Amino acid sequence: MTSKDRILARIRRAVPRPAAQTGPGPDADIPRDYLRVHATRTPQERVDLLAAHLAEYRARVHRTDEDGLRDLLGRLLADAATVQLPPDLGFGLPSDPSLTFVTDHAAQTPRDLDRVDAVVTGCALAIAETGTIVLDGGPSQGRRRITLVPDHHICLVRVPGQVVDSVPEALPLLDPGRPLTWISGPSATSDIELERVEGVHGPRTLDVVLVAAPDPRPDPDPRPGTQ
Repeated sequence: MTSKDRILARIRRAVPRPAAQTGPGPDADIPRDYLRVHATRTPQERVDLLAAHLAEYRARVHRTDEDGLRDLLGRLLADAATVQLPPDLGFGLPSDPSLTFVTDHAAQTPRDLDRVDAVVTGCALAIAETGTIVLDGGPSQGRRRITLVPDHHICLVRVPGQVVDSVPEALPLLDPGRPLTWISGPSATSDIELERVEGVHGPRTLDVVLVAAPDPRPDPDPRPGTQ
């Protein structure tokens, strides 16, 4: 008998066996009578609320349309030399010859991504009430790792089409089988003395660009009468 076997045997003797389940089984109905949204908002109010919460989380929020996007991206990437891209961003990029664009591909290593100055992606959707951006690894976003290793993430959100009010409205629009990443502001953590440190678990700088542009997907708003 190994040391591991002895330890596990002691645990089994010390921990009583669970009692037979007497309550509702795993297929029991769960009450879901909570509010799906906490206010009635126009599409513009929804976008404004998203922007306010993102700024509160220390993301840098910008607004533009498709015509102004190239110039805005050029300004945001002024200090970058190498820019990571997903397979199909869906937006035009700056034509600055000093920028080298690298498309997501399987051969990239964490070290390769660490050499990238910034990453530009789209998103699956954004949630106004929580100030959350959701990525699902789609063509406009690429694999999860390209948004975790570079220190600067620029995320493009089509407004108002990609913005929903709440988490309950967002969930039916997302595929739970996809690698979902939920982002509320730049990566940050606090130590035992409550000193905030940014960039520990992901990008330390998050720029969110709200682009007034039509969403190529069907309207994500699931409420009746909005189609």
